[in-house]
Amino acid sequence: MTQDLTVGEPSRVLRNFCLPLFGSVIFQQLYNIADSFVAGKFISENALAAVGNGYEVTLIFLAFGVGSNIGCSVIVSRFFGAKDYSKMKTAVYTTFISCAVLCAALMAVGLIFCGQLLRLINTPDEIIEDSKLYLNIYIFGLPFVFFYNIATGIFSALGDSKTPFVFLALSSVANIGADILFVTAFNMGVAGVAWATFICQGISCLLAVFFVLKRLSAIKAQQKPALFSWNILGNIARIAVPSILQQSFISVGNIIIQGVINSFGTGVVAGYSAAVKLNNLVITSFTTIGNGISNYTSQNIGAVKFERVHAGFKAGLKLVWVICVPLAVLYFFFGGILVRIFLDEPSSDAMSTGILFLRILSPFYFVVSAKLVSDGILRGAGKMASFMTATFTDLILRVVLAWALSVPFGSLGVWLSWPVGWTTAMVMSVAFCSKYLKSRQET
Repeated sequence: MTQDLTVGEPSRVLRNFCLPLFGSVIFQQLYNIADSFVAGKFISENALAAVGNGYEVTLIFLAFGVGSNIGCSVIVSRFFGAKDYSKMKTAVYTTFISCAVLCAALMAVGLIFCGQLLRLINTPDEIIEDSKLYLNIYIFGLPFVFFYNIATGIFSALGDSKTPFVFLALSSVANIGADILFVTAFNMGVAGVAWATFICQGISCLLAVFFVLKRLSAIKAQQKPALFSWNILGNIARIAVPSILQQSFISVGNIIIQGVINSFGTGVVAGYSAAVKLNNLVITSFTTIGNGISNYTSQNIGAVKFERVHAGFKAGLKLVWVICVPLAVLYFFFGGILVRIFLDEPSSDAMSTGILFLRILSPFYFVVSAKLVSDGILRGAGKMASFMTATFTDLILRVVLAWALSVPFGSLGVWLSWPVGWTTAMVMSVAFCSKYLKSRQET
């Protein structure tokens, strides 16, 4: 059901809206975690390294889908909050059409250049063929990734975070079963892992698009909506393009860091592949909550209820910090058990790498979550320059420090770059957000 985020006590509204989003992203991450789990447990350590290596490249393509989700979601939220349902529907149709064109272009680029990309990041010879195979199958499923992200963005804009949760819960569980079936019963290796994800993502996408269109048809517009609007596309692009650039440059940065890590050998790559999946589970969860806060902010700005935005910032911080506590404790003290989930007979390099990575990063989840809440407010308010400044500072610091510190400290130097980037960007993002909120209180 649609939900008006402009009424009700802000902390309760955000909690009820964002917790299903949190649950959804947990299940979404299970796709990738399941791939790594099956590759490491039922194939080999090299297979885990190949899946993890290919996954870093897939994040570039995913960045475009996530950015489109955010751009569409913020603008649809604004029109929904203002009760301008005709323009709201036009925004949805415009996003679908423009993203179909974008997706086709990305698929062509990916299929032509994926081999060169893998060579560029120093992929070890023993895993390059499996990495390329995994990446090619992912690219064929790119339309599912795009349209699923757009559909979930629309649901969120309408205040419905529960329907996407149901889709993801069912498809993620099915994906785990399909991964194991294709690898163990059909002996498909890394290809089985990739095809299982392809099939389950496809089903989830089709269901999400069908139900979002059905939901929109039940909302009566004041006049017949246009199928496409250049003006609305421009508004969406002003939010989507910076978000795509953010996600893309983070992905490019991660690929550069992956190239540094690859120089330390397959054992370190495998340990990092396992640990970074666990880390991405947390970061993506907080990012998704930040996206929900963007929807909340945008709806309330559309309804001209600026005082609720300030209350939403405080409520968002409390929400993410409550979630941080068990995750930070789990990763810091039980990282070895979690890393071992992905590896059947882990080498000492793989285990020590995974445990150290999680112990260094997990205490700083409180820091990065505060940044992502502030980012959510800035995106929802359309303050994209401030958002981009903080984000690029984080990225540049992490990439430069990972490269520089890896020389004297080895892989340890790479892991240390994360907390420095997160802390600096958090200070900047919170400062920008506080400045915006203060300016609204004074008007």
